[in-house]
Amino acid sequence: MTLWAGRFSASMDETLWNLSESFSFDQVLYAHDIQGSMAHVEGLAAAGLVTSDECATLLSTLETIRAEFDAGTFERGRSDEDVHMAIERRATELAGDVGAKIHTARSRNDQVATTLRLFTRDAITEIARGTLDLMSTLVRVGQENAATYLPGYTHLQRAQPVLLTHHLQAHVWSLARDVERLLDARRRTNVSPLGAGALAGTSLPIDPALTARILGFDAAFANSMDAVSDRDFVAEALFDVALLGVHLSRMGEELVLWTTSEFNFATLGDDFTTGSSMLPQKKNSDVAELARAKCGRLVGNLTGLLVTLKGLPLSYNRDLQEDKEPLFDSVKQVLLVLAALGGAYRSMTFHADVAARAADDQLLVAIDIAERLVGGGMPFRRAHEVAGALVGRAIREGRSLADVVKDELDVPEFAELFVPGTSLAQRRSPGASGPEAASRQSDLLDARISELRGEL
Repeated sequence: MTLWAGRFSASMDETLWNLSESFSFDQVLYAHDIQGSMAHVEGLAAAGLVTSDECATLLSTLETIRAEFDAGTFERGRSDEDVHMAIERRATELAGDVGAKIHTARSRNDQVATTLRLFTRDAITEIARGTLDLMSTLVRVGQENAATYLPGYTHLQRAQPVLLTHHLQAHVWSLARDVERLLDARRRTNVSPLGAGALAGTSLPIDPALTARILGFDAAFANSMDAVSDRDFVAEALFDVALLGVHLSRMGEELVLWTTSEFNFATLGDDFTTGSSMLPQKKNSDVAELARAKCGRLVGNLTGLLVTLKGLPLSYNRDLQEDKEPLFDSVKQVLLVLAALGGAYRSMTFHADVAARAADDQLLVAIDIAERLVGGGMPFRRAHEVAGALVGRAIREGRSLADVVKDELDVPEFAELFVPGTSLAQRRSPGASGPEAASRQSDLLDARISELRGEL
């Protein structure tokens, strides 16, 4: 018999049970549900709705149930539709009539909303911490390969040489924005719905502000209907995770390219690659491909929840049960990707000589030629045209750009631009990709990472 069966003359049909039960996936919430229930019990005691002895019994009972879950010995009852009802049923078994008081002044609606906010708050914190760890890994890999440079690309065509540190730090800055969004979402998540009841509160003298403080929430709800129906915090967390996934996917795509024989800028460690069941020579960058692929799953989870929420009337509807599996899945998958990508980067060996040869492609000096002409007083559009014509002639005649420039311009200062590494060194402006600007950027990034860790 379910805990709400009093009004009904027939038990739930098996097909409806199979459709509506959620214990099979929401049991992962047990610790957070028990955390919320313990705060609720303390609130009941403060309101005089249970005695101090009853409060102690209920708290001890909840600790026992938590230990059963922790040990994997908790046995689901036939009537346990979800983890919340399972915990209440078990509390009543252990504590009798005292256990039956645990749901006083509470509905599953505010109970579930509270539990899910507690879970989401912790999940956001864990994801933000994992993202910061990946950021630190990228910074460290850059520092360990401080002299390495490679081509920067636009349209996947060689554009200008950049330091590897600069390239990796570009990813770190995007990840920093992900952490900022996560922490901002955590702030909006950190509001307690406990005490809202089914939708309209209760006549019993509870204090939602008290239980909010016990649970570490910044505040209690202001409107009971909004409290039980709001899943903005889930949608926002899923969006933040999906955008983080987009950034991780971009990094994965880059690793796939860098580790091909065609690019050969880097090699992943054997512990972060796989082989082929048929082709003995293969060394596949599966970790990067899976990082790329998981993004679709994360975006799909967000899209699915938004469609579920669209058009729901106030206040609680059972549709909201569909908020959990997308959230659980996205949290699990993004944490897996963050950890695996961090390991992949740490395992990499960079082929600095190969990357440098590609970055020293003479055609990449074209912008330096144009800027030297601008420095001599030529309008940029005219300088761009002159440099482009030199490149065109070199390609048509099958000659090096250095030879063509010598023929056309024959000025020593242009010849020095073709010395390997010189073009990279020209990038001196604030935030640029050259060595001169690198130190300032590293200081800014270190400060930002430290600031975000402090906020976390």
